[in-house]
Amino acid sequence: MDIPHICAFVPDREKGRDDCKLRCRVRWDSSRRIVSFGTGYRIDPRKWSRETQRCRINTSHGRRNVPAATINRAIQRLSDIVEQAFADFGRAGHVPSEDEMRAAVNSALGRVYDFSDSPDSAFEEFINECGKLNAWSESTYKKHRTMRRKMAESGIFTSFDDFTEENLRMFVSYLRDDCGLRESTCAKSIALLKWFLGWAERRGLLHDASFRAFSPKFRRTETDVIFLTWDELMRLEAWTPPEGCRNPDTLMKVRDVFCFCCFTSLRYSDVAALRRTSVHEGYISVTSVKTADSLRIELNRHSRAILDRYASLPGDKALPVISNQKMNVYLKDICRMCGLDTPITVTYYRGSRRIEETHPKWELIGTHAGRRTFICNALMMGIPPQIVMKWTGHNDYKAMRPYIDVADSAKSAAMRAFDRE
Repeated sequence: MDIPHICAFVPDREKGRDDCKLRCRVRWDSSRRIVSFGTGYRIDPRKWSRETQRCRINTSHGRRNVPAATINRAIQRLSDIVEQAFADFGRAGHVPSEDEMRAAVNSALGRVYDFSDSPDSAFEEFINECGKLNAWSESTYKKHRTMRRKMAESGIFTSFDDFTEENLRMFVSYLRDDCGLRESTCAKSIALLKWFLGWAERRGLLHDASFRAFSPKFRRTETDVIFLTWDELMRLEAWTPPEGCRNPDTLMKVRDVFCFCCFTSLRYSDVAALRRTSVHEGYISVTSVKTADSLRIELNRHSRAILDRYASLPGDKALPVISNQKMNVYLKDICRMCGLDTPITVTYYRGSRRIEETHPKWELIGTHAGRRTFICNALMMGIPPQIVMKWTGHNDYKAMRPYIDVADSAKSAAMRAFDRE
């Protein structure tokens, strides 16, 4: 079994120094797995050949003036060890994990390897421990695993000694430049990383607390609240698939589930978990999957009609909910066929670059727009925010503020209709 892989030697620049640490980065399994090894040498990047992955001949490097020939021999030895490790795993018919590759290479190098010294391994332990302790949702697990993968792929943090302020700045640049993330996403990623580092510090794995003062500035804009107006919601509720449309039954079910969210404020996770035993005379009782709040949400004629439509659904589910991913795809098609094409401009930053993109509304509609639709329309109807919060489970006005601002703006625009001559 041949295991495709890439073994590259990369100068790791540091602020305030002319020389660089030389690291070996190994990628395999379609680049989803990556590990980094220190060579033990520092090099002058001006005397390094990217083409040959070797120091230029007859040069010396670092403060100890190590000859290029010595460093090149170390590079070749490490490269041979990596190749041998992949050959051994290939003969065993096994694609190694990051920890297995680190252990194999470090063992061949004669290094004592302790998994607890690996930030990547510790991150997995952090996910398992905190996930169970705090009853994380699957989406929270996914966010932290994505953060762990980006941390490993950057090749910046190979040990806990690498979490310096300078390296953290390098990681922000990696997220911006190499990953192409928006500023808002970079900010969330750094918050997740600092959560992990706080855990590592409490466990005694991290001794440099400079991460606590690390607070880079990210340019962010106010997130637009995407929701359906009452007229758009009524148009969607009355919509039926056109003749010859593919999967008409599925489209009708997606429409009904989404409309139910628009009339009850339920998140996708809560409507997917809704059972017939949670449906009572005049209301539904829900324990939120995300927050574990117990909610009582009164039914209106729209939500009651949808539940009645699926009263004979096999099993104990109250509604025919499909996967979130598939529902989002079908939902965009439905909104497009409904003519929900009002242009909406989305503004965000990538680094210092301000980007504006205009989309028809249907492209921006997802399952969570149902909850936003309920909140915005309820506020615009004049229902007091404190009552809306009892239905939605919001605990303070801070989370409700964007919706209140939208409602106030819509009411002001509606009042201007009286100004016509």
